Amino acid sequence: MAFNDTRACRCLALVVVVSLALLPLGMAMDPIGSYCTGTSFAGNKKVVASINSVVTDVATKGSTSGFATSSAGNDKNVIYGLAQCRGDVSASDCAACLASAANQILTCNYQSDSRIWYDYCFMRYENANFVGQTDTDAGVILVNVQSMDNAKAFLKAVGKAMDKATAQAAAAGSGGLGRTKDQYTPFVSIYGLAQCTRDLSPLACAQCLSTAVSRFGQYCGAAQGCQINYSSCRVRYEIYPFFFPLAGGARAATTDMTKYTKIVVHH
Repeated sequence: MAFNDTRACRCLALVVVVSLALLPLGMAMDPIGSYCTGTSFAGNKKVVASINSVVTDVATKGSTSGFATSSAGNDKNVIYGLAQCRGDVSASDCAACLASAANQILTCNYQSDSRIWYDYCFMRYENANFVGQTDTDAGVILVNVQSMDNAKAFLKAVGKAMDKATAQAAAAGSGGLGRTKDQYTPFVSIYGLAQCTRDLSPLACAQCLSTAVSRFGQYCGAAQGCQINYSSCRVRYEIYPFFFPLAGGARAATTDMTKYTKIVVHH
């Protein structure tokens, strides 16, 4: 689903979706959210060709390296693109996710600023050069509809886990990825993940992650799981394993959208 807005709008736009239908897990190749705004270039053949070229390029290059940027066009109609997979997923899952993203992002009707998020990858293009810049503007937030008891203690434990994950992600040489597993109770563990896009410097990565984590309190409360996905970074915690590697070669659980409230934001 695409959500349209104008670049001039600086208000916070919220779209909340809660579904009660029971659907299977294993939906890693379905988008968890998208954001499309700006002018539609659908009637401009040259710009459409540039968008198609950039989307194809980042999907192809990103499927082998896990990250790619690209640009095409000239004058005022240069299109810039970026694609990145989550740093813990396999090359085959990365390639499949980016192939899906390349198809789905074009349902934005060639709008000038289009972004799409998946469990395993992220893709965007825009007619302005965003590469290397921290972006916590538009994003997709997923909040588990179930809450934990003893909220104060749980939030403290989440904060401790996410401090470890964000420190790893912002460290030089980390590839922008951090993961942690902390024991909360004898029967409950907190799994945390933080990731920045690889075009950011360690300092810019740390700033992006700090902004994202600071909004857990605003959106997540004592939810059993929550993720904040911006265009330059993403942070997530759950009380079940969702990242790789897993013991015994098991597959990580993907987001069951029937158990989450989705919020699409534009600050």
